[in-house]
Amino acid sequence: MKKILGVLMALLILLPDIAYGQKDDWNEVQKKEFKTKMKEFKKGKWKVFGSSRTLEVLLTYHLDWLNNREDVYEIVGVASGFKSMNMGKQKAMNNAFVAYASQISSTIKGRAVSDMKAEGNQSEFDQFYGVFERSVQQEIRGELKESFSLIREKDNGTFEMQTFFLVNEEAALDARRRALKNAAKETIAAEKYADIVSKYINEKVIPSKFYEEDAGRNL
Repeated sequence: MKKILGVLMALLILLPDIAYGQKDDWNEVQKKEFKTKMKEFKKGKWKVFGSSRTLEVLLTYHLDWLNNREDVYEIVGVASGFKSMNMGKQKAMNNAFVAYASQISSTIKGRAVSDMKAEGNQSEFDQFYGVFERSVQQEIRGELKESFSLIREKDNGTFEMQTFFLVNEEAALDARRRALKNAAKETIAAEKYADIVSKYINEKVIPSKFYEEDAGRNL
């Protein structure tokens, strides 16, 4: 029994390292990225919000996923000018949903516009695409997996927050498919535009990082 308890205790001690990745497996570029981000967060006086884990552990886990999975990428929702922590967290999350839907929709729309010009009119297509983009915002909510959140206080007594998400491209693709199906139900004409968009919906789309210059317009 003592031996079993000893093994269990050893596993519990090692569990954080196992669960949150091993920096020893990273290459020099990845290790440098970790050090750079840690320095940036500390210099900016960012603190972990909503977790008992340290920033070092959370960032290790986050970057470990990004370093080892080509189909996983990050989205960062930002919020500022709030005093209620819960409200700030919700704003940051909503910001990520809106920013994702906007960029993904713009990417797919750009590819579909040439086909649309040959098969339909601009106003009908824009109306359909507005429904599609709103549906993407709703469907992606369940596919964004929160990694960690950071918060800092500003001089005027309000706060800023960054919430980091990990997204699996396959899960995001399923969300886009559901959004397209929802948009196609709106009108009979929408079915025609859904066919156009469906040509591009399955293409792999990895959005750029959603930092404040991309997503902050939605605050």
